[in-house]
Amino acid sequence: MKKSLKILFLLLFAMQVLPASAQKFGYIDTEYILNKHPDYKVIQQELQSLSNAWKKEAQNLDKEIKDLYDQLKAEEVLLTEEMYQERQEVIKQKQQESQAFNSRIFGIEGQYYQKQAELLQPLQSKIYDAIERVSRKNGLAVLFDKAAGPSAIIYTDPRHDYSEFVLEELGIEENN
Repeated sequence: MKKSLKILFLLLFAMQVLPASAQKFGYIDTEYILNKHPDYKVIQQELQSLSNAWKKEAQNLDKEIKDLYDQLKAEEVLLTEEMYQERQEVIKQKQQESQAFNSRIFGIEGQYYQKQAELLQPLQSKIYDAIERVSRKNGLAVLFDKAAGPSAIIYTDPRHDYSEFVLEELGIEENN
């Protein structure tokens, strides 16, 4: 009898402790959240506009190089060796300028990516703050990002998707 009473108390104690130690998990899709946010569309348009202007400038440099090369080929028979070498040197300089421009604008730490980071940082901070508030409100121990990559999450149950809660926290309506 005493042994069964101990087991009963042990089971009751375990039932009280186990739920308290359970952690609550969820996930969000930041790509979905960003695409629903009106500021993101404005940022994307601004970046597209900048990108188009810079691409046009790069194309103009490339066209200038091509024109110089075509002109050199057309006049090749009329030029002395020294003149030919001078023009080839001008073409090489223009090619280096073009490469430097592309690297400066579209390179790893180029102006395009710096501008993208500058424009997105306030929005990302706003979204992160909303994510933190939603996590605290819902008592989540861990919140995964479905958009982080294919290896981050293999399966998701829509019941645990907190993306709509984050949108709600940001004040974004579902009508988009």
